[in-house]
Amino acid sequence: MASFERASPALKEILLRIYNAEKPIEVDYHLYEFGSVEYHIKSSVSEPQVTYLSISTPFLSQGVFLSYGLSPFTLKMVRQISTDVLHIVEPANDGYQLTLRLDFSKLPHNKESLKIITEVSSVQAVILSSQLKEMLQNVNSWDSSQAMYKPIKLIYHPKEPFYVIRQPQKIVAVFPMRFKDNSDVIIATSFFQELMDVVSLKKWAKVPPCNWSPIPPLELRGESFEDLSTNGGFVSFDISSHHVEGKRLDKTVWSLLNFYAYVKHHVKCTRGFIQRRMRRRLDNLVEVLEKSRVEDGQIKKGGER
Repeated sequence: MASFERASPALKEILLRIYNAEKPIEVDYHLYEFGSVEYHIKSSVSEPQVTYLSISTPFLSQGVFLSYGLSPFTLKMVRQISTDVLHIVEPANDGYQLTLRLDFSKLPHNKESLKIITEVSSVQAVILSSQLKEMLQNVNSWDSSQAMYKPIKLIYHPKEPFYVIRQPQKIVAVFPMRFKDNSDVIIATSFFQELMDVVSLKKWAKVPPCNWSPIPPLELRGESFEDLSTNGGFVSFDISSHHVEGKRLDKTVWSLLNFYAYVKHHVKCTRGFIQRRMRRRLDNLVEVLEKSRVEDGQIKKGGER
């Protein structure tokens, strides 16, 4: 199922229930979500208006980030959610990468409170997106002594890896595309070809160049056969420095992290549209045949007279 929401709906619901409670309540709840994500929410009547939130989440790239834990850049991004309400507890609780102390007494009593709780509920997306941001911000840090950097395998959604490859003055993001049904492959490959045509237009000169190929790019040579076995080919985007300037960085990162979800959503909508058109045409055909049958019957009765 395609999902473009940053916030966890279940986590948001729990935090809102705690915040909106008429009196302090005891909460000690473990929340598990798709992709081996775990939250621990704890609130006590002995410490009113304070909730502790711990999170365990797989990193985008095990090889790059696992040994170092959360980077200073990631922690900075988390703190920026709300410097008044949110405080990072160090060290984090055992079994979690991050523990937050949420002081709900600092929340403003207006619509801003809902916005902040929603942003707190998106902490897992903040952690993962900040890791990709660090990579893309270093787009120009090319070491001329190194002919080619090894591709970095990233996983945002389980079983849907993609790669980032650093090259001179750009970073290439490559998505191996897999689909269960042959009809989905046809819809998707047609979409990829149209996407290449659109982004090549002068009107869209500022967006990352896109390329689709049925075979993996040479840069992925040496990666596992399982990761490169696809029926939908490979889609790549060239990310240069102007794609990660200012507010564009967040948009570029979120678009890359959700590219798989967007393609699935497009395929699902297109398939539904085709099925509705076919059903409508079938209904029209049945209506024409029924009308023809009635007219033939009337002609036969007239001839008998």
